[in-house]
Amino acid sequence: MEEITVRGIDEELGVCLRRLAEREGLSLNQAALRLLRRGAGLAEGPVRGNTVGDSFDRLIGSWTQEEADEMEAALEEFETMKK
Repeated sequence: MEEITVRGIDEELGVCLRRLAEREGLSLNQAALRLLRRGAGLAEGPVRGNTVGDSFDRLIGSWTQEEADEMEAALEEFETMKK
């Protein structure tokens, strides 16, 4: 599986993700992968930097939660098919 979208991340988990990302110098995606691997009982292994979505973070930055929410709202109408 190359890509998955996770919705409904509560504030407490979001704070943990951001803290881990800041502390370890990771993108939010990389921090989420690290926590998922830990939760699944897997070895951490190398964080893949060649996945779509985080490979250019160091060049272009990443979105704030507010910006991500705004984009999610803008794209919401594309979630359902119209006849």
